[in-house]
Amino acid sequence: MSNLDEPLFEGAGATKRDLVDYLDAVADRIIRELADRPLSVVRVLRGRPSFMQKNVPKYTPPWVRTVQVWAEASKREVSYALCNDRRTLLWLANQRSVEYHPTLVLADRRDRPTYLVLDLDPPAADGFSSAVAAAHLVRQALADADLVGAVKTSGAKGVHVFVPVSAEVTGEEVAAATRAIAARAERLDPGLATTAYIREDREGKVFLDSTRSGGATVVAAYSPRIRPGTPVSFPVAWDNLDRVAPADFTVHTAARLLADADPWADRMPEPQRPSSELIEEGRAIPIARVQAMHEGKRRARARRG
Repeated sequence: MSNLDEPLFEGAGATKRDLVDYLDAVADRIIRELADRPLSVVRVLRGRPSFMQKNVPKYTPPWVRTVQVWAEASKREVSYALCNDRRTLLWLANQRSVEYHPTLVLADRRDRPTYLVLDLDPPAADGFSSAVAAAHLVRQALADADLVGAVKTSGAKGVHVFVPVSAEVTGEEVAAATRAIAARAERLDPGLATTAYIREDREGKVFLDSTRSGGATVVAAYSPRIRPGTPVSFPVAWDNLDRVAPADFTVHTAARLLADADPWADRMPEPQRPSSELIEEGRAIPIARVQAMHEGKRRARARRG
């Protein structure tokens, strides 16, 4: 370990030692979320902007397990770390890896997401309460589809809802079901929530992001975030969601609040299978990123014209 008493980043209110001590305190719980999943980390080096690292550096120790994944965008193999043990976690912390973003698939089952995820993103930095209201819409839409999810703060301004899915459900089916749940939640209160992928079309509403599927990543429960005060993505009981704020959970407070408990694992429902009706409904909804790409090109042509 090196330079432990240096500030983690500007506005962190924490040192590198605080990061290492926190991750060590929650190691068994966060490793449960990271193990066997290709991992991207967000690092913040002294005097430099933060950056996301997927490919492990050349100096990575040989005892850090990795997995090769083909990156279609860059047309190359990317060597992702697998954070399966405390030694690897603390090595990453010593590299000033603050945020931990695992994939929703396991390294040896990349066509089978383990979770259906809705990422609820409010338009403003102080919009957490509106994200909470949107989370309750998602919970109702899930209940109407005979599904149950767990909820956590994102550690930034939003909320994540996770629904564990059965091993036989394909990535395409999970993606379709996610789009359907988002659309149903939007219909419950279109004045509050939107599925509009293009930011300028959201009209100040909470974005129900249904694109976290396939090889996508989501910040892990218990992961710190590079935000003022170094908050942590933290599990919350549905009944308590209206009474918390992201700043309640930081690298200074989260381990003490957890004590010996693992509320994310304890509150996670058993794996579920979305109904065929829900999947078919989602298949009829355009994929947001693809639709946004075509719409962006159309608008660009219109401006040029």
